[in-house]
Amino acid sequence: MKKTIKSKPPRRRLFLNARVIDPSQNMDIHADVLVERGKIAQIGKGLPRDSSQADSKVFDCKGHVLAPGLVDMRVFIGEPGGEHRETIKSASKAAAAGGVTSIIMMPDTAPVIDDVALVEFVRQTANEKSRVNIRPTAALSRGQNGTEMTEFGLLRDAGAVAFTDGERTVADAQMMRRALTYARDFDALIIAATRDESLGGGVMNAGLNATRLGLPGIPREAEVIPLERDIRLVAMTKGRYHAATLSTSDSVEVVAAAKARGLDVTAGVAIANLTLNENDIGPYRTFFRVSPPLRHEDDRLAMVEGVRSGAIDVVCSNHNPQDDDTKRHPFAEAADGAVGLETLLAASLRLYHTEDIPLMRVLECMTTAPAQRLGLERGTLKTGSPADMVLFDPDEPWVLREQDLRSRSKNSAFEGARFQGRVLKTIVAGRTVFSRDV
Repeated sequence: MKKTIKSKPPRRRLFLNARVIDPSQNMDIHADVLVERGKIAQIGKGLPRDSSQADSKVFDCKGHVLAPGLVDMRVFIGEPGGEHRETIKSASKAAAAGGVTSIIMMPDTAPVIDDVALVEFVRQTANEKSRVNIRPTAALSRGQNGTEMTEFGLLRDAGAVAFTDGERTVADAQMMRRALTYARDFDALIIAATRDESLGGGVMNAGLNATRLGLPGIPREAEVIPLERDIRLVAMTKGRYHAATLSTSDSVEVVAAAKARGLDVTAGVAIANLTLNENDIGPYRTFFRVSPPLRHEDDRLAMVEGVRSGAIDVVCSNHNPQDDDTKRHPFAEAADGAVGLETLLAASLRLYHTEDIPLMRVLECMTTAPAQRLGLERGTLKTGSPADMVLFDPDEPWVLREQDLRSRSKNSAFEGARFQGRVLKTIVAGRTVFSRDV
C-alpha cells in the first residue's frame, strides 16, 4: 500500500522521556510529547498513557533529543529531466534518514520550474511519492535566463514558496531591481546566489592552494561584489532578500551591516562551508568541488561566528547530486555539487561538540529560522503545529559509508567521515517515515 504524507496520521502517539529542544519556544527540557491526529497536542512531564485505542502508541525516547524536523532551505533534485541524479522519491528517503522533514526544492530542473504546471507537477509528485514535505521554489526569470521575469503572483498561488534562479546569479542589476520590487508587492521572498561569473570562473578558492594545485581560483570578491549590489537594491526597493549560501568573512560583514540598517535581509551557509575548508580538497578530490567553493580556514571560522552571532540565519545542506559521469573527472572538469541531506544534522553537530555553537542555535538555523523566513507552519513544536519531529542521539559515533547513502547519487563530501550524533527516528505529521533500530 502506497504511503504519502497526506495519508491519515495515527490518532495518538506519546513520546516519553525525551530531551525536548524547540528553538521557537526557547525550550530545552526533559518531558513527554503527546501527538494527536498528526499535530502537537501537549508537552509536559508525566503525560498519561492511553492504550485503549487501536492506533494509540507509546515510544520511549530514552533521554535522546526530540526536536522539530529539519527544514532544508536549499535542495536540488533532478526530477523532472534529471532523474538519473535524483528523484523526488529518492530525495525524500535521504531526507527522512537525515531528520529532514521539509525540503525546499530549487527550480534547476529540465525544464526549469518557471510556470504553474511545473509547480503543480512537483507538488503532486511529492504528494504521491515523498515521505517528507517538499515545497517548490519557482524560477525568478524564465528559463533562468536572467532577463525576463516569471509570473510571481500565479506561481505563488500555485504553491511556490520563494523565487530564485537557483545556482545562477542574476547578472543584470535592473532585472534584480524589478524582481525585488515585484516580489515586494506579493510579500514574496527572493533567494539569490551571489557569484559574479566574470570573476568567479575558477574551480576552487583563489589562494596558495589553488596555485600549488595548478587550478584557476575563485576570489572572495566574486561573492562579495554581487552581494553588495543586491543589498543596495534591497535598500532601494524595500524587498525581501535571502542570500542563499555565503562563504567569506567579508560577506558576513556585509549582511551584518545590512541588518543593522533595518533591511529585510537574511543569509544562509552550506554545511560544507561551515565545517570544511580548502585543505580538505587534498589531491584533487572532486567530491569537494562545491559551490560556493571551500574557502580558507579564516573564512570558515568567520562563517561559524556569523551563525553564532545571528548574522547568518540559516544552515542548509546545499544538496546537489551529481552522478559518476559528471563527477569522476579531473578536478577542473568535474561538476560542482555534493549530496548532503543525510549528513546535514550529523555534520552540524560537530559545531556543538567543539563548543563553537550552542545546540539550541545549531537547531534554530535548520528548523525555526528557515521555516519563519519562508512563512511555513513548520520548524516548531508549538501546540497545534504539525508533528514534524526528529529524534536523535547527539553523542552516538558512526562513520558514513557510500553504500549506506539513500540518495541516488553518492557524491558526498563527507564520505568516510567520522560523526558524533545520529538520527534515530523521523516523524512527519505524526507518522514515522524513518526509524533506525537501536
